[in-house]
Amino acid sequence: MRLLPLAGEAQPERSDAARNREALLAAAAELIDLGCVEQVTMDAVAQLAGVGKGTVFRRFESREGLMAALLDRSETAWQASILSGPPPLGPGAPPLERLHAFGHSRLEVALRHAALIRAAGHAGARAYAAVSFTAMHVRYLLGELGVHGDLGYLATALLAPLEVPILEQQVHLEHRSLDQLRTGWDDLVSRVVGC
Repeated sequence: MRLLPLAGEAQPERSDAARNREALLAAAAELIDLGCVEQVTMDAVAQLAGVGKGTVFRRFESREGLMAALLDRSETAWQASILSGPPPLGPGAPPLERLHAFGHSRLEVALRHAALIRAAGHAGARAYAAVSFTAMHVRYLLGELGVHGDLGYLATALLAPLEVPILEQQVHLEHRSLDQLRTGWDDLVSRVVGC
């Protein structure tokens, strides 16, 4: 039986710490659902979760850290739907159908969580792993579709319009509807794929 972690190995989270973390994330998500992200405070989260405010700060260090953890939780669930969810977003559909579904889903998630992404600030900068996952998935689908060229660059070009600043400009300044954004994504995909 090993008593100490190996060098570089993360220490397992205590069960009470894991419960507190989940309670805090659930409380923050509930507060966001009830109002808006801007009104979620560390005090309100602590009170709803039934813990002291210090627990919130010890766990997440700042409000930005809490928002980043919520964002990470959402991103993890979204990635799971791509890896093992039902088609067309998940496996089992033809690659072109999956690529269309990916873009539609990504833009919906980005718009739904736009305020959360902003509230996470620097701490919410999309994790390298999250960005890598989306780019890898788009590159994979482009490869499956037989697209030639620099797939990494093409994936980046496809992903750029799905980022919050660009989506918000299109929605708030250009007054584009969600249907128009989906149509734009589908048109872009068709041009890149060549169909």
